Amino acid sequence: METNLVTKTAMVLAAGLGTRLGELTQSRPKALVEVGGRTMLEHVLRKLMGAGYGRFVINIHHFAPMVRSFLAGKGNFGTEIHLSEETPDLLNTGGGILHARPFLEGCGHFLVHNVDIFSNLDIASFSEEASRTEGISSILVSRRVSRSGRYFLFDEDMRLCGWTDEKNGIVRSPIPGFNPQKYRKFAFGGVHMLSSGIFQAFEKAGLEDGTSFSIADFYIDNCDRYPVLGICPENLRLIDAGKVSDLASVEGFIQEA
Repeated sequence: METNLVTKTAMVLAAGLGTRLGELTQSRPKALVEVGGRTMLEHVLRKLMGAGYGRFVINIHHFAPMVRSFLAGKGNFGTEIHLSEETPDLLNTGGGILHARPFLEGCGHFLVHNVDIFSNLDIASFSEEASRTEGISSILVSRRVSRSGRYFLFDEDMRLCGWTDEKNGIVRSPIPGFNPQKYRKFAFGGVHMLSSGIFQAFEKAGLEDGTSFSIADFYIDNCDRYPVLGICPENLRLIDAGKVSDLASVEGFIQEA
């Protein structure tokens, strides 16, 4: 299905403090840390633009004026960009999406992409597949080993049913009598396609603008009410550039791409 460039909307989650990057984020936001000669934010925007996205919402908080100045200096990369500033406090991933509601509601479906995720994902194919589903969200997952030991748990139809933290022996699910051994585990890939119906779901859960909450927690706690579907592309390569030790791997990945 063809979609006009300016009507495809993506949100880039870029408001985090980036504390795991140490000194690199003491004088700049994580989004403006450079890797392979470009900032993380530019890498993500260019990847999304290459997949036909032309309208962006970026949440900002840490060194927010620097992000504004960077984008202005780049002429917004010739696209439509809206900045959703979170003040005085960070709102986490879910709260950030809810706070950006004025820019996102009415889009039908919108993509959400973490600023520190680098992958060989075919964004256009993922977007097309995710937009055809009836779930409230379709999330990118992979079979990789999670450094945190945390995994989403899916049934045979790739519908989210629960979550586990294997390092701490924690299992969560709203499904009575949930047995994690009966489900397939996948690591979250930091990319998801949401239906704008997510905002009505937030309302029904009693969540208001200004509330700080994790979108992953929302998915887990409400997966019995709303379909959250997993998409696991073949041969997916993905790097979470959250730590200084990850940056060399990202540079190598960029050079190979």
